[in-house]
Amino acid sequence: MSFRLEDIQSARERIRGRVARTPLVSSATLSARLGPQVYLKLELFQKTGSFKVLGAFNKALSVILMPEKTPRNYIDATRGYGAEVVLVANASVAFEKIGEYESQGWTSIHPFDDPLVMAGQGTVGLEIVEDLPDVTDVIISIGGGGFMGGVATAVKSLRPHARIWGVETEGADAMAKALAAGHPVHLDAITSIARTLGAPAVSERTLELAKKYLESVTVVPDREAVAALRFLLERAKVLTEPAASCTLAAAERLRDRFTPDSRLVLILCGGNTAVDDLCSYKV
Repeated sequence: MSFRLEDIQSARERIRGRVARTPLVSSATLSARLGPQVYLKLELFQKTGSFKVLGAFNKALSVILMPEKTPRNYIDATRGYGAEVVLVANASVAFEKIGEYESQGWTSIHPFDDPLVMAGQGTVGLEIVEDLPDVTDVIISIGGGGFMGGVATAVKSLRPHARIWGVETEGADAMAKALAAGHPVHLDAITSIARTLGAPAVSERTLELAKKYLESVTVVPDREAVAALRFLLERAKVLTEPAASCTLAAAERLRDRFTPDSRLVLILCGGNTAVDDLCSYKV
């Protein structure tokens, strides 16, 4: 199935009123620190605390499979929205269980390799271009690549000269490994603290979108993601997840690719950090 800007525009009409339109704010602190004009897309203020609700509303499911190591606050919040949560050993087992539920009459929704999910998530890209028409650069986290694929499709379709930069953390770098190999690579384990980036492998679809739209994928260590999380909390007053703060860590590494005239957007895709986890992070 082809994936186009029109799919994302249709998704926005479908989910309008069910999701929040999150703000895009400028940051004088980060602009001074990095050099370009920096803006934060505060998708962590979305309902449920992350971008994922956008795709879910575009294609809904009432039973959700989660790895046992999913942060407890994620599980409790999901149950609070009325979903039945089934805990399994890891993400790979969750994917293996899909066939079992489909045989019982359930409809499965892939967390990233589904055009409708990607279209819903891609509405973030529409909002970025509307709020910052002269955007030059966007840094986005990559898990399985659906969010990246949707946002990149929207931004590049409307602003072809804008550059999209991907970021992953060490131990959750399925896309970087896939790009290096030329095909999806299965990770034996997810060792990064950025567990929400922990897809065991990207898909052929998301890999092709990465090849088409991304300038590069920067892989940062957990300690840099945590240092960025701390900086954002102290200076921007937003509490992100490592899976979101890694965009700032990547921007630090990419700073020589920007100029004072660059208009750089860091997408802070989620803020569901449990207090216990936050207290355990070490820079």
